Amino acid sequence: MKISESDLIINPDGSIYHLNILPEDVADTIITVGDPDRVSGVSKYFDRIELKKGKREFITHTGYVGKKRVTVLSTGIGTDNIDIVFNELDALVNIDFETREIKKDLTSLNIIRIGTSGAVQPDIPMGTILASGYGLGMDALMNYYIHELSGDERSLMDDIKAHFGHLKHINPYLTAADEMLLNTIGKNLPTGITITAPGFYAPQGRIVRAKNAVPDFIGLINSFNSGQHRITNLEMETAGIYALAKVLDHKALSINAILASRVNFEFSNEPNKIVEQAIKLVLERISA
Repeated sequence: MKISESDLIINPDGSIYHLNILPEDVADTIITVGDPDRVSGVSKYFDRIELKKGKREFITHTGYVGKKRVTVLSTGIGTDNIDIVFNELDALVNIDFETREIKKDLTSLNIIRIGTSGAVQPDIPMGTILASGYGLGMDALMNYYIHELSGDERSLMDDIKAHFGHLKHINPYLTAADEMLLNTIGKNLPTGITITAPGFYAPQGRIVRAKNAVPDFIGLINSFNSGQHRITNLEMETAGIYALAKVLDHKALSINAILASRVNFEFSNEPNKIVEQAIKLVLERISA
């Protein structure tokens, strides 16, 4: 069945609508970053860069780390942008743009997010590089997709719903990291459940001028325990990345540079240094 022109928009030059890149521009290993300026902070370590393209907040560099072809792509902030990026990446590798039909042989991408985050547990210091074992979404993205849970995800989700059940206006969703990526790129890193919020201020428990509808949100999330599982950090993309990767049969891992301690009300005075450490770690492990 052909995919309609309004469902999948292809630019006159054959590139995908928002990302503005061609199918041949994408490597099978992709690093996503939120900040467009961080793309060059990753690609500066490439041994060779073969292309640089950009449109809006979506900047793409593809090149080589050793013999490994890698794409680094900025997503912008939030799971609304993750919806765009992941559907368009999948279309680039799994839809024939000439016939507008799904390819018979599908490609599974390895996607690693390098992002910033705030810790919600007092024993996780600023400067920690943390791998998200699970992404827990507090946004609405997955209300619009069929999202099946594994047995382990379902059991953990039951405990999450019990803990957050009084928040009637929030319908959380949960997805595990890809096990292979967690055991390679995330090897020996601290792990935990990463909450993905639909905003930066009240949705992450910050209080500035507007009144928060959920009192002591940080206390609520850091008090959750289910066996060995606990919530470790807050950010704005991981859960959407994990859930859409699973829906589309890609592999995903989120690597978090912890810049803030939300329980100690502290923010790092060396944020760029911490992000740089995360970038170097991921690139070293990708090329190993």
